[in-house]
Amino acid sequence: MCAPLLAALVLAGCATRLPSAPDGGVPVPGAWAGQGAVQAPAARPADDLAQWWRQLGDAQLTGLVTQALQAHTSMRSARAAVEQARAQRDVQAAGLLPSLDASGSAQRSRSNGATGNSFQLGLDASWEPDLFGRIASGVRAGEADLLAAEAGVAAAQVALAAEVAVNYISLRSQQQRLQIAESNLAAQRETAQITGWRVQAGLASAVAEQQARTIVEQTAAQLPALQAGMAQARHALAVLTGQPPAALDQALAASAPVPQAPARLALAFPADTLRQRPDVRQAELGVRAAWERVAQAEAQRLPSLRLGGTLGLKALSLGALTGGGATAASLLASVSLPVFDGGALRAQVRAQEAALEQARVGYEAAVLGALKDVEDALVALQGDRERLARLEAAAEAAGNAALLAQHQYASGLVDFQTVLDTQRTLLTAQDGVASTVASASTNHVRLYKALGGGWQAPREAGPQGQEP
Repeated sequence: MCAPLLAALVLAGCATRLPSAPDGGVPVPGAWAGQGAVQAPAARPADDLAQWWRQLGDAQLTGLVTQALQAHTSMRSARAAVEQARAQRDVQAAGLLPSLDASGSAQRSRSNGATGNSFQLGLDASWEPDLFGRIASGVRAGEADLLAAEAGVAAAQVALAAEVAVNYISLRSQQQRLQIAESNLAAQRETAQITGWRVQAGLASAVAEQQARTIVEQTAAQLPALQAGMAQARHALAVLTGQPPAALDQALAASAPVPQAPARLALAFPADTLRQRPDVRQAELGVRAAWERVAQAEAQRLPSLRLGGTLGLKALSLGALTGGGATAASLLASVSLPVFDGGALRAQVRAQEAALEQARVGYEAAVLGALKDVEDALVALQGDRERLARLEAAAEAAGNAALLAQHQYASGLVDFQTVLDTQRTLLTAQDGVASTVASASTNHVRLYKALGGGWQAPREAGPQGQEP
């Protein structure tokens, strides 16, 4: 009778359809993909994109990024998340193997003046064959979670490298702007001194002297803000590299040029960005894990088979445990099928299906966000280049005008208002050039980040252990 019952249960289970595999495709613009949908495989980014900061040609920046990738708290946390996911995957995988438990007991009893002893040793074994892939689905979901956690490490690397570079560029930019402000301040003080002499000689009014003093103080007022910004950037870089805030004050005190990317980027556009971004890969793996959990929940509604056995030794004394008469053994096989649970198992399937839909929506959002990030960075870069060209021309003209106005004012050929206007214009133009140079470098960093630069996938082993 057991065989027909088992066959009926198996056939009933086979009649239930498990969910189909997710396709993972998300429509993207044809200009990007050249096809209707783009997948997100774990392709390895190019070496120049994996360590894009080296292209900026700044050894100090390279050292800071390298140190940050090793020591920052976000990286340590992401690596711990990988270890947690690996352990959880191993827990799921252990369900595919038999389990074995050992037990032992000793009892001493007294009844009606008589004392008795009882000793027992036993081994209990059990195994659940994975008839419909419930346990295997859990293992595959755990494997996808592990790969997603590893992608999370890569995503943390991408974000961290970009943050270090942005703070470093901000520091160097503010150092350049401080030098510009100090240079203009020296020229303005010289003009103010000339104005004072002209007032004493009766060649200029006291109003001109006060105007000269005003522009000097306005320029001087910019210095503390720039110095504070420099200190904050140094503090940020120190913390990003896992050090106390003031640890890099001396190392980064000297001024240096703003690092700039090469004029032509050797990067792959455009659909390749989806293969290079670890956050997109992480979202795609989330879809895979969610689908496996739907399959696992569906399998919970199917029959399950459990095999068990016991081998025991029982005797009234320790010495008698080794006797053949003290041995007892049993074998048990059981089949179970959920008949009525108030709809709990079906509700669990619906919950996992809803989680799968959330994962799919999250994957689509990650893809569209990746496209937007790249487009935004490219537009910003184009704007910076056009703006920088015009600002450099304006700064050159403003410098010539300020120099001519200062000489003519010393000779009494122009009034002080002309000098005042040219000096203000010069400071504004030069500061604008410095700010735009930094903005262009920052937008280069954002483009590298948008393309998924900043991480290096492990190379797959080829034949005989060689890399392909």
